[in-house]
Amino acid sequence: MLHLRLITPSDTTDDVVRLIERTVGTTHLVVLPGAARNPAGDVVLCDVAREAGDGLLSALQGLGLDRTGSIAVENIDLSLSKRADKAEDEAPGEGADAVLWEHLTDATHEESTLSVTYVAFITLATMIAACGVVLDNAILIVGAMAVGPEFGPLAGICTSVVQRSPRLALRSLVALLVGFAVAMAVTVGFSHFMDAVGLFTEAQLEGKRPNTGFVYAPDWFSFVVAVLAGAAGTLSLTSAKSGALVGVAISVTTVPAAANAAVALSYGDTGQTWGSTEQLLLNLLGIVVAGTLTLLAQKWFWARQREREPATIG
Repeated sequence: MLHLRLITPSDTTDDVVRLIERTVGTTHLVVLPGAARNPAGDVVLCDVAREAGDGLLSALQGLGLDRTGSIAVENIDLSLSKRADKAEDEAPGEGADAVLWEHLTDATHEESTLSVTYVAFITLATMIAACGVVLDNAILIVGAMAVGPEFGPLAGICTSVVQRSPRLALRSLVALLVGFAVAMAVTVGFSHFMDAVGLFTEAQLEGKRPNTGFVYAPDWFSFVVAVLAGAAGTLSLTSAKSGALVGVAISVTTVPAAANAAVALSYGDTGQTWGSTEQLLLNLLGIVVAGTLTLLAQKWFWARQREREPATIG
């Protein structure tokens, strides 16, 4: 269930209340006349089944409430109410399958913004991965994958394509490119430093690496895994399954490939540098293609669902 807190101008409160009452899957409607001060107006509270949430939010935006008042949405972790159970039963589809497009756009906007924290995380992840590839240590590689924040901008690109949001696409692309560029540049310097103190050697990089050699040897399996991870990651975002997103993060070799390219570049190994770069680009492409197709499929599915349930929004 979702909890909605609305601030409505007094002259539109009746329209908002009628809309909520006509929406299948809503309950616990509360109206507090004159309770809002900034902006001035009434406060309307209600609960809505997640699968009916996107339709209701779109209808509220159609009334201009996002411009004249306020729409706030919270997830309800626990609701002990027979009315809530009835609302969920009446709403079409399953809550776990529902997509809140405004929430997805807002979430990817935040995750795809170029910030000091984002650059710090992706840089640290790449440096950890650099240690992993030189030492041929799979544990460090997995740790670096889990730390890397690059799925946020990738999800932002997918969302921008489906929602036709050029600004989100540009913001995500800038975060992705600048993040990896800074991370790899810093890692080149880090590699030189580690070599100077005797902790990295070219022999380690050029030697047999059964655990990490795959990061500079792209093949069709790399693309297939990236596609599967992109679909899984997108589903985890739309269904708020954060645990699944961690699994996605450690299944693709974006950060390790960038790290291997940086270390190889510091030693002048163009072969591994190009191989790792190809691996990186192949994984990024697979994730974006799969994520976009997954969102398009979800959008089509819910459009068909609404066609079969014309009474959802009266």
